[in-house]
Amino acid sequence: MENILSILVFFPAVAALLGFIVDKESARAYGITVATIEFFLSLWLWFSFDTSSAGMQFVEMIPLIPDMGISYYLGVDGISLFIILMTTLMTLIGIASMGETKNIKNMIVTLLFLEMTMVGVFVALDAIIFYVFWELSLVPMLYIIGAWGGPLRIYASVKFFLYTFTGSLIMLVGMLFVAYIYHNLTGVWSFAITDWYALVLPVNYQLWLFAAFFIGFAIKVPMFPFHTWIPYAHGQAPTIGSVILAAILLKMGTYGFVRFSLPMFPDASVLSITPIAVLSLIMIIYTAMIAYAQKDVKQVIAYSSVSHMGIIMLGLFAMNAEGLSGSVFQMLSHGIVSGALFMLVGMIYERRHTKLMSEFGGIASVMPKFAIIFGIMLMASVGLPLTIGFVGEFLVLLGFYQVSPIMTILAGTSIILGAVYMLRVMKRTFFGPLDNEENKKLKDLNARETWSLIPLVAIVIWLGVYPKPVLAPIDNSVKALLSFMDEKAITQEAKDMIRVAKSNKEVN
Repeated sequence: MENILSILVFFPAVAALLGFIVDKESARAYGITVATIEFFLSLWLWFSFDTSSAGMQFVEMIPLIPDMGISYYLGVDGISLFIILMTTLMTLIGIASMGETKNIKNMIVTLLFLEMTMVGVFVALDAIIFYVFWELSLVPMLYIIGAWGGPLRIYASVKFFLYTFTGSLIMLVGMLFVAYIYHNLTGVWSFAITDWYALVLPVNYQLWLFAAFFIGFAIKVPMFPFHTWIPYAHGQAPTIGSVILAAILLKMGTYGFVRFSLPMFPDASVLSITPIAVLSLIMIIYTAMIAYAQKDVKQVIAYSSVSHMGIIMLGLFAMNAEGLSGSVFQMLSHGIVSGALFMLVGMIYERRHTKLMSEFGGIASVMPKFAIIFGIMLMASVGLPLTIGFVGEFLVLLGFYQVSPIMTILAGTSIILGAVYMLRVMKRTFFGPLDNEENKKLKDLNARETWSLIPLVAIVIWLGVYPKPVLAPIDNSVKALLSFMDEKAITQEAKDMIRVAKSNKEVN
């Protein structure tokens, strides 16, 4: 199929426009239908993808402003392929699992526009096109939080927008400066990321540009100390907003590091390993402790999400195949598991209109299906072997152990801390006496909710037992990235670090 990437990007947007003429009663069915088609298009992309190739595939290039070097330039590799799959899957399941929602037609239209921007970010190979999709993604999420959120929704949505928009502006300055450097060296303007990869920049330039891109990506992750917007965003967002935010939007930040920072600034990336590792460790341990102190189940999962994003960041800067492949796989794992947990919290909130653990207790006896699925996702979250959460965390820790055994041991406490606060949630919510009369009347998962969650449970177990179909294409692209970084690095320290990483055993 020609122009499959363009179809993937713009089909949800066209469907969203047509959604304005769909009547309210048909809005949910319409949204599920569109999201299902989009998901099957992404499956076709996977089945047509040459998993033995590490380069960009399905490339589309149309000059838009030739004099400025701005082009409509799209492509995917083994890294972006599975993030796109996760995007379409979680959007579909999020729409399918939604409960009763006011103005559901507007919500469906907004979600389809948001899907367009998210897919656009992961396929864009022109910096300006990437930036346009990156910024456009803020608008639907701002609307979702502001229109359907909790009592503090306006504060939460404005804080979310200001944080991410400010970081994006700083990143834009970095992009413009890279284009300026490219013009000075070649005599032509270009915003194609693949053209920028050919630039060999002095280390001092790399450090300043790395910092500019770092701020934009770190706020989106969100890394400490830029994380303070996330508890409000999750706390006030409706369930579908939290699902999309945790599963996909946060991955735009970590994806940006892979697509821009590592290949463009290899020396600066190596020099930044220690400070980023320290920030990642703070994310892992500090936010895990905050999660333990929470009384609201949704806030526990929100802070848990930040803690696990710290693991992903650690793997990105391991500079070896194990760490990088594990980090990309952990992006998928985190998206599936955290998205499912937010969905589950939303389902119990619809029944009891509270998220406080003190209001529950013993509900496993009246909601056994809910308790089983929550337990499976909880175990995947803490990295139980044979679940999807174990694979990524193990590879990340294995990879970073080659950089710093001590830091890796500290990062490994995330497994213990995660088990402590998540098992606490399980104990206080599902076990003990069923004292509250309101809890005795709770209904278990209905058919719509059950069938929304079953695919996620299947993926959690399947990729936990047999991750190779996903890991192999990721590993090919990661190895190509490391090889490119090795060739481009200027300092011997960077070359030595990356060369050692390349010689390590292949990830299977």
